[in-house]
Amino acid sequence: MGRCCRCLVVPRVLRCRRCVLPFLAVAAVASALWWQHHRAPPSPPENLAEGTYPLQRVIDGDTLLLANGARIRLIGANAPETVQRDHAIEPWGAEARQFTAEFVSGGLIRLQFDRERLDKYRRFLAYVWVEDRMLNEELIRAGLARAELGFRFSESMKTRFRRAEQEAKDAGRGIWSQVPAGPAP
Repeated sequence: MGRCCRCLVVPRVLRCRRCVLPFLAVAAVASALWWQHHRAPPSPPENLAEGTYPLQRVIDGDTLLLANGARIRLIGANAPETVQRDHAIEPWGAEARQFTAEFVSGGLIRLQFDRERLDKYRRFLAYVWVEDRMLNEELIRAGLARAELGFRFSESMKTRFRRAEQEAKDAGRGIWSQVPAGPAP
């Protein structure tokens, strides 16, 4: 043991047989922890099949990030912006984001696709389901998104979204209310 006490200086640790293995083990663990912390996030998938996926986070009311790195944009629903660079949070944007976060709070979502799979920003265009409820439709019905009907997707879905938007307008919900949203946080 007396000899190892002199090995606390790094160059000698590497020469002492009793100290080199623990030193190398500590160095290996430290390297592994550093690599795990600093490695690049996984690149988003090029293709995505319909199915159930774990959610990483809600980006804003109409955009989600899956655990596999894929960005999902809701088909037919346009919520007020909350993360657009050089722009203030739009009225009702924070409420739309909160609604979406609560809707998908279970962490698993089911994706259903239509004619077009990707938008110009390389986000996957999808109907997002939690059990038997569709986020796209419920966000519009809550008055926290407008129905976007000018794109190529199912006429039956467009009809659902028109009805949901009319219901929100008739009830004066969210963006259709006379009361503006409170100040953004």
